Amino acid sequence: MDEKSSRNQNSDNRDVKQDQLDQFRVQDSGEPMTTQEGKKRSQDQDQLKAGIRGPSLRQDYEFFEKMSHFVHEEIPERVVHARGYSAYGEFECYRSMKHVTKAGFLQEAGKKTPITVRFSTVQGAKGSYDTARDLRCKGVKLYTEEGNVDLTTIAMPVLINQDAMKFPDAMHAYQAKQADDIPTASGAHDRFWDYVANNDEALHMVLWIMSDRGILRSYRMMESWSINTYLFVNEQDVATFVRYVWKPVLGVHSLLQDEALKIGGLDPDFHRKDLREAIDKGAYPEYELGVQLIPMEDEFKFDFDVLDPAKFWPEELVPVQMIGKLTLNRNIDNYFTESEQVAFNPGNVVPGIDFSNDPVLQGRLMAYRETQNHRLGSANYAELPINRSVCPFHNNQRRGFMRQRIDVDKVNYHENSLANNTPYTVPPEEGGYKDYPGKVEGYKIRARSDSFKDYYSQPRIFWNSLTPIEKQHTIEGLSYQVGKVKSESVRQQVVDKQLVHVDKEMASIVADNIGVNRPTGSNVSVSTSYPSLSQSNTPRYAYTQKVGVLIGDGFGNEVTNALNDLKQNGVFVVIISDRLGTVTGSGGSELKIDETFITTSPYLVDSLYVVGGSSKHQAKFDSQVTEYVHTAYQHYKPIGVASTGQPYIQASKNNNLAGVVFAANNSNFGEEFVSAIAEQRFWNRT
Repeated sequence: MDEKSSRNQNSDNRDVKQDQLDQFRVQDSGEPMTTQEGKKRSQDQDQLKAGIRGPSLRQDYEFFEKMSHFVHEEIPERVVHARGYSAYGEFECYRSMKHVTKAGFLQEAGKKTPITVRFSTVQGAKGSYDTARDLRCKGVKLYTEEGNVDLTTIAMPVLINQDAMKFPDAMHAYQAKQADDIPTASGAHDRFWDYVANNDEALHMVLWIMSDRGILRSYRMMESWSINTYLFVNEQDVATFVRYVWKPVLGVHSLLQDEALKIGGLDPDFHRKDLREAIDKGAYPEYELGVQLIPMEDEFKFDFDVLDPAKFWPEELVPVQMIGKLTLNRNIDNYFTESEQVAFNPGNVVPGIDFSNDPVLQGRLMAYRETQNHRLGSANYAELPINRSVCPFHNNQRRGFMRQRIDVDKVNYHENSLANNTPYTVPPEEGGYKDYPGKVEGYKIRARSDSFKDYYSQPRIFWNSLTPIEKQHTIEGLSYQVGKVKSESVRQQVVDKQLVHVDKEMASIVADNIGVNRPTGSNVSVSTSYPSLSQSNTPRYAYTQKVGVLIGDGFGNEVTNALNDLKQNGVFVVIISDRLGTVTGSGGSELKIDETFITTSPYLVDSLYVVGGSSKHQAKFDSQVTEYVHTAYQHYKPIGVASTGQPYIQASKNNNLAGVVFAANNSNFGEEFVSAIAEQRFWNRT
């Protein structure tokens, strides 16, 4: 698919956002160098000096312009979600939702809306690494015909705090210590776990982060929820509670803790590269948008509060209705202007979407705009190309740092007679935004609803819903993170005050692992479980899985056929050998080497195809292949073995070779190997 056809399109077969951005795209290659004001420059290597060995001169405005711009190039990074990455795409509505909302982009099946998306971690700075165990965010900006809609979601259906007033405390505790700015991109320290131990509402989200959900395989395989409860409002002014969820078409998949830690050093940009590579290859990431709807009259029907952001809405009780699909089909051209400067705000909605009394959402409606004003330096950040709406915008706001519009009106106030009272307000029946007239009553009070105070039932349900291997991974995550805590008192509190309420056996194992006393309490008496909470029920595909092919000279047609099978199934193939260049088959065919054993790692591929072969340095070649196989086998990854690769992996009483597919005397090797790649992990392997 060519670039033009891959872009999201409106009814005129154009992508209106990309058309708008094209006005700001500049190609500097092939052009003469100039100053910012356009004067051509004859030299750009030396300062203007008084003699060839003399001091530089104050009149050197060309140096001053270049250097002063350089030292001002960085802007304040985000306080949270500093490390992120973006792409473009389109959202296509599956079916009309006009029965519950009048939002224009959800009115008819097939309607497409251009979007930009930014994925991010929370704790680490902009220069941290992608695979840290952390909460992740997915911000989607929909450029609708009625204005921008910013849909911000996170990779868990629950938040660490129940009221926005607590968010600064949670983040202060989570982030690096103010004394030494350590650790980077990790909550494995005393202050964070002290906060968890002493703030009951924090446990639920932390349990999700300690599970496989906290170490994603890929942004392309990330499920995410709005957390907050919004309102859909239809033409009849009937409101419905709504929460959003993005479900990746490829399923939800994770790394092992050991892999996540190793990849953080091997390739800090692992998720960024993965996203760019998939889009570049035309394997466009896809996510279905689901909504959970609760009628206003059912607000108190459930045993959880629908306004509590630290509680999920079980899909088994509140079904997810799929209403559209997001496709990412274009990479960004400039990280700073298209990702660093993109600004999200949950207050950016259109008629048909409104806000509930969710206390975190209420706080976010204030915090986000203030954040962008500070970070981007001006209230005019909405004029930046990436943030501009595709529909016209008119108001009486003027001036401010870096104002780009040239407003030529005589007046800039409302009401007026000199401009016939324009710009004018628009009645709701003609498209003007109308706030939902929800009933509000009560005394002013700083307090929290008692219905928010069940802190342990849902964490227990989440634990009950995990498979044995998922529980094992969660225990490993807890043992690693809390085990890093230096304070024995804090470690004991985490076990006694929090984990024991979720599951006493789990808390006891963690206690043993981190060197504190086993808890004396007991977990809450809840036996409920929901299949939707376990990743074991997610879709699995070989498509876009990355296979490392360990190969030397002398391969035969069997290998060529196997590689063709992999590529026909959309598997990403990486040819790995002991040197760059090519390897030559027995029939004279050649394969280009993509990586060497030194430049990549078994941690960076999802499975292996072991071919083997001859090399000028055979002993070293064999040793490196064996190391790759050993690591992949330890991490339960699929392994395909060519006839020539059999010496590198042998059955013994200590292994069962689960997930290992041999080509020798196997006419179905290609099909079986692709099936194993789709399975991704073989937890029954010994």
